[in-house]
Amino acid sequence: MTAPQRRILVLGGTGSIGAAVVAELVRRGHQVTGLARSEASAQRLSAMGARSIAGDIAAPAGWVERLPPVDAVVHAAADFASDMGAVETRLLDALLPALGGMQPKPRFVYTGGCWLYGGTGDRVADEATPFDPLPEFAWMVPNLDRVLASDDVDGVVVHPAMVYAGQDGVFRRFAGDARAGRPIRVVGGPAVRWPLVHRDDLAQLYASALERGARGESYCGASVDGIAVGKIAAAFARRHGRAEAGLRFIGAGDAARELGEWARGLALDQQMSSAKARRVLGWRTLHCDPLAEILSAPAQD
Repeated sequence: MTAPQRRILVLGGTGSIGAAVVAELVRRGHQVTGLARSEASAQRLSAMGARSIAGDIAAPAGWVERLPPVDAVVHAAADFASDMGAVETRLLDALLPALGGMQPKPRFVYTGGCWLYGGTGDRVADEATPFDPLPEFAWMVPNLDRVLASDDVDGVVVHPAMVYAGQDGVFRRFAGDARAGRPIRVVGGPAVRWPLVHRDDLAQLYASALERGARGESYCGASVDGIAVGKIAAAFARRHGRAEAGLRFIGAGDAARELGEWARGLALDQQMSSAKARRVLGWRTLHCDPLAEILSAPAQD
């Protein structure tokens, strides 16, 4: 059954995840508007069949007052700056009351993430697993609780696994090292496991959570519960003919000094299940073998 058309605002709609969400929502017949920080972003949204509203999540007062009526918001914006927690809190301070004045009550799809569960080891995390977030992302827990408890919106949370798309997303550094002929840098050790989800499959989950998710519920999105990062890096080396270059293992502290404290998440040994999303939302994934995708992709992207 086709879902009724909704007016949807997407935050982060020109980012890696958000652009896929916009494309999927447009494909499903929804009227999509994206927040655009620049004319280039507005043009990109237009090319995807979406409208735009000028604004920045870091300065919500400048655009929240101009927000047209919407039926739903998808928050897929990500900012890895050191003040990202404060930026997010200011956004919710302004946006939730504005949405609370709309009728019917808008659906609000908020983004959590697998790193909120900490290292799970041989346990497979799901929506009932207690949070144990990295300190850099601890601010996210009270904010997602706030969205789920808010009377202003119909809140739902999506917890993505680590997101890839071809040689992009969480695979970008591996691909860059392999193309340059450098040893592929792996944070932690070869046995560290990452739960993975392809960007396009994740977009399907956001759309399904928006259309069919239950208020107050959370849905984990992983097409692969967990795969050893050493296997991922070795596949990139092999695909780019750089097997002789080998792998170079670096500590979480070294990654944090280079990229920021958020990069400690790359060393978390994790597994995460999406059984609930598959059972309740009927979510299906098309990308279930990332190693095969790496080995069959063009060597130069």
